[in-house]
Amino acid sequence: MISIIGPTASGKTGLGIALARALAARGQRAEIVNADAYQMYRGMDVGTAKPSVAQRSAVAHHLLDIVDPEQSMSVAIFQRLARTCIDELKERDVRPILVGGSGLYARAAIDDISFPATDARIRQQLERREQTEGAGALYAELTAKDPRAAQQMDPHNPRRTIRALEVIALTGRPYSATLPRYRYVMPAVQIGLDLSRAQLDERVDLRTRQMREQGFTQEVRRLRDRLGKTASRALGYGQIIAALDGRISEDQAYEDIAQRTKRLARKQMGWFGRDPRIHWLPALATDLTERALAVVEQADAGRFDAEDSYADTYAVHHLGDVADTPPTRSDDGGRQRLRH
Repeated sequence: MISIIGPTASGKTGLGIALARALAARGQRAEIVNADAYQMYRGMDVGTAKPSVAQRSAVAHHLLDIVDPEQSMSVAIFQRLARTCIDELKERDVRPILVGGSGLYARAAIDDISFPATDARIRQQLERREQTEGAGALYAELTAKDPRAAQQMDPHNPRRTIRALEVIALTGRPYSATLPRYRYVMPAVQIGLDLSRAQLDERVDLRTRQMREQGFTQEVRRLRDRLGKTASRALGYGQIIAALDGRISEDQAYEDIAQRTKRLARKQMGWFGRDPRIHWLPALATDLTERALAVVEQADAGRFDAEDSYADTYAVHHLGDVADTPPTRSDDGGRQRLRH
């Protein structure tokens, strides 16, 4: 299983297609499984940078356009769909290439992650408390009940705090017990696309201009009354709706989209950067496909041990700073983590 991850606008779609075609040229069929949370929605094409018709014709894609904007999609639902799709591809002797910038979705497909059920009554009670007592009160309660989980939360993000308290109430166990672990449930190799901050910002600005030229405003006008609770969270749609309503200008809307996308990209790099198993490659390298193929070949040859986070020389990065030397061993024979 190949998983291509990286921040928005880093070129994941292009690499996925190029890698699939390169593998096909070697006699190995490969198809792409989408792991972008919002590309699953029909009609949300420009705003999510969904692969074009030509790109989908070049390589078969799965889990695109599978739900309407009015419907809800969750990572738990995606996990079931993705694993079923991956199993079906393997049965046909087709190599799955998972592509997407939604970090939790990408990990849900291949990692040991479980998603506890929800309870509408408990959720509503917590949401009412957030409105009356404030997000700080709920975060303080989470800190008392599960300090480990609280440390990984944003005190100003009540949605995640509410979910953690809901799981605690449902299971009687700490929410941190359900948090993702870096352990594959299937043989996998992850390839990450790395860029400097300047390169990333430049690509985000370019993508935002292209969205405008490709008719994103018209797409939002067409979909605005159909966007459900989940789909409406997709970055950019709210800004364009504000422009359509006359609350801001269209120029301001696209400027805000670019700035928010840059902040999102940095958060994505922080998320991905915590996973030591990712093989980071420079996104703008002219020989990127060949480098990615080399990583896949080494994984196929058994060079990378899934239980040894630092089995490769690409493990450490920081928005462009990639280690060129393998990590050193500690005195007890274990691997020492390199500083980001």
